[in-house]
Amino acid sequence: MQPWNVQIGVNPLSWMNDDLPALGGDTPLSTALREGAEIGYAGFELGNKFPSDPAALQALLADYGLACVSGWYSGHLAQSTVEAEVERCSKHLEKLHFNSCKVLVYGEVAGSIQGCRGTPLSKRPRFTDEAQWSAYADKLTQFGAHLKIRYGITLAYHHHMGAYVETPQDIDTLMALTNPECVSLLFDTGHAYYGGAVDPVALLRRHIQRVAHVHCKDVRARVIQQARNERLSFLDGVLNGIFTVPGDGDLNFVAVLKTLHEGGYEGWLVVEAEQDPAVAPSYAYAKKGYESLRSIVNQISAVRVQPVEEN
Repeated sequence: MQPWNVQIGVNPLSWMNDDLPALGGDTPLSTALREGAEIGYAGFELGNKFPSDPAALQALLADYGLACVSGWYSGHLAQSTVEAEVERCSKHLEKLHFNSCKVLVYGEVAGSIQGCRGTPLSKRPRFTDEAQWSAYADKLTQFGAHLKIRYGITLAYHHHMGAYVETPQDIDTLMALTNPECVSLLFDTGHAYYGGAVDPVALLRRHIQRVAHVHCKDVRARVIQQARNERLSFLDGVLNGIFTVPGDGDLNFVAVLKTLHEGGYEGWLVVEAEQDPAVAPSYAYAKKGYESLRSIVNQISAVRVQPVEEN
C-alpha cells in the first residue's frame, strides 16, 4: 500500500476575507492559525494579516507547527511588461522562497472586476483576438521561466471569476498557448464550476498534467444559478453563499481527488471557502472541509493493488 503524497492546507478565507474585511475582519490571525493547526491542517496559504518579513513569517508558522503553502500574487501582465512584473513580485517571491514554497498563486487582476461590488460578471475583461491571447501567453511564459530559474518556484495560474481567464474555453486557450515547462495551472473546483464547467472533473482531466496546485472549494449550485439570473457581482455572490467547504455543497470531491491521484498529482489540497463566518462559523466549517478531504485521501491511499493470480 502506497500512501498518496498530498498535504491538506487551508486558506485563511474561512476566518477572514481580504476583499470583504467585514467578513471576519476582527478575527486575530492567531485564532485562525491555532484553530487550523488543531483541526489538523498541515499549512496555510497567506493573507493580508500575515507578516511580510520572510523570517517573521517562518517563525510565526513554526509556533503552530504549520507550513507556508503559498500566497496569492496580484499580477498585471495583461496590461504590463514582464520586466515590471519581475520587479513588482520580487519581495513576494523572496518571501515564498525563504519559506520553502514550491508554487506562486498567480491571479490576473489587470482589468478584473472580481473586487467590484455591484458590477456584474458579464462586464469582465476579455481578450478579443488571437494576437492578444498570444501576447499574454508569451509574457506569462517569460515570467514563469524567471520564477523557475531564479527561485525554483512554479507559476500556478489561478483561473478566476471576473478576470480574463474565467471559462473552460479560456483555460483551454491559455494552456494551449503557454509553455508547459514555465506555466502550470492552479485548478480551483469552485471557480471551474462557476465559470461554466458543469462537470469540473472533465475540465480537470483535460489539463491534469499541467496542475501544480489545487483549491478545494465547494459550491451551492442553486445560489450560483440565482447569481447568474440576477447578474450579481462576484463579491455579492460570495455574500449570498455561493461557496462553501468540501462536503457541504454540490461538487463530487471523490471524483475530483480520484482524478488527481490517477493523474499523478502530488502537492497541496487547499480548502478555500469564501463565506461569512457569522453564517458559517469558521472552526466548524474548516473542520468539515478538512475531514471531508482527509476521508477521501485516506480511502484513496488505502486502495491496494490486487495481486496477479498465478496459473
